Amino acid sequence: MPAFALNQTLSSTDVHASMPWRIERALLLALAFVLPLFEAPKNLLCIAFLLIWVVNRARARDFGGRWDSWDTLIALWIASGFAVAMFAGIHDDEFRAAADIPRYASVLWVLRRSRYPEKTWISLLVAIVGGTVVALAWGYYGLLVTKERYSLGLHSVGHVNHSAMYLAVVFGVALMATRGWWNTMAHARRLLCLALLALLVVSLVWMESRGAVGAAFIAGLAVLSGYAIRRRRHLGKIALAAALVVGAALLAKPQVVEKNVQFTSRGNVLNTRDSIWRVGLAAWREFPLFGVGMDNFGRISQADLEAWSAKRGAALDKDSVFFASHGHSLFVTALAERGVVGLGVLVAVLVAWAVSLLRCIPAGGAPPLLWAYWGSAAAAWLITVVAGMFNTTLHHEQALLCMLVLGGWLSLSRAQPQASSS
Repeated sequence: MPAFALNQTLSSTDVHASMPWRIERALLLALAFVLPLFEAPKNLLCIAFLLIWVVNRARARDFGGRWDSWDTLIALWIASGFAVAMFAGIHDDEFRAAADIPRYASVLWVLRRSRYPEKTWISLLVAIVGGTVVALAWGYYGLLVTKERYSLGLHSVGHVNHSAMYLAVVFGVALMATRGWWNTMAHARRLLCLALLALLVVSLVWMESRGAVGAAFIAGLAVLSGYAIRRRRHLGKIALAAALVVGAALLAKPQVVEKNVQFTSRGNVLNTRDSIWRVGLAAWREFPLFGVGMDNFGRISQADLEAWSAKRGAALDKDSVFFASHGHSLFVTALAERGVVGLGVLVAVLVAWAVSLLRCIPAGGAPPLLWAYWGSAAAAWLITVVAGMFNTTLHHEQALLCMLVLGGWLSLSRAQPQASSS
């Protein structure tokens, strides 16, 4: 029996055909589709999905098994945001911002406890990619036709760097789904998938986010290599493809490459991020346990830094700091805004996420669905962490997207025979 088939036992096949379950499924797919498109609908859909999930599980008297370590970790993750808000060093938006964690963590929580049939998990991947393609079309229309945009972006995701991070994760989803089902695809569908991947790559390069492009390249290389090794195939083709991509980038010199060359030539390869990080580290030194509060990084002022420096008997070097709305690093932002308490919980989540991927790598003959979700979750982790060194990842839409694929992976992997991780 395929591993994913074990996940089809919520209570009975009839349950999945019932109207309450169909509504739950429709809300989940709609959430995934509109995530990069519309602000209000995605929030309403998220709340509606979580509510009907609880109602359906209460009626079925099946919440997906016993409490385990992941449940404890997710509960701590949610609680950490409010603990930080209570003891934040600066008071402004910390309670409102703390609500972001329950939103995406709750989606992770319920998905990993869901036993959806194969069709639903496949439809979720299609909805994720389909909504992104529509959002890209909207972005290109505003950029090239109406000229209302000055850069390519996804409407509901916002800033071009954040849009690029979101797009990088979707690229990982599309890449691994294509790889997983490649051998069973007709030629027309293969061409369609290749065209889709080309669109995502071109759009990612167009957005000019060095972190997103680099992280997407690393993620793509890693998941394809993992797939090849597990299926006992040589890595020569992957190495050749990687070399060709790098060579083409150096020859074509797209704007994202030129951008890196320009910053390097000016001796500012980090684009003032180091100056922003100094602000974050100064805030953390002042409030080491709980930080300044989520979304309060932008409330740190020069006067604050001067006062904190004076307390330590030092003078502030004004030229060494730069103020921004966030820390331009997942880890610096978390350290400054959530302190060691919040950062510690976040790191624990990232470690558990990585362990789940390493311990349950699908067997060589595992179904395409399992490989698609493993690769999607692995790509999401790599992009979150690698790009997160230089950008503030894992928040809002990008976090929700990551939790959709991670939740799917954790649900499917729970049904894997342990032998498949050997």
